[in-house]
Amino acid sequence: MLKYYIMTTEALKRLRAAQDGVVSFEYVIVAACIVAAVAAAFGAGGTGPIATALTNAITAIAAKVTSAVA
Repeated sequence: MLKYYIMTTEALKRLRAAQDGVVSFEYVIVAACIVAAVAAAFGAGGTGPIATALTNAITAIAAKVTSAVA
């Protein structure tokens, strides 16, 4: 158990010192904000105008792909 604790501690030290790790963490935060914005726009039930427009667009694309393949 001590071995894993030391490995985890060392990994966190490297992450804290690395600038790439900070940038990656910022991307995670931005992605979480985008997910929250999309969830707020579509709502839990998916009954807003954006959801309707996307549903209609996806249905039209699926119909065109089906007709092109057949």
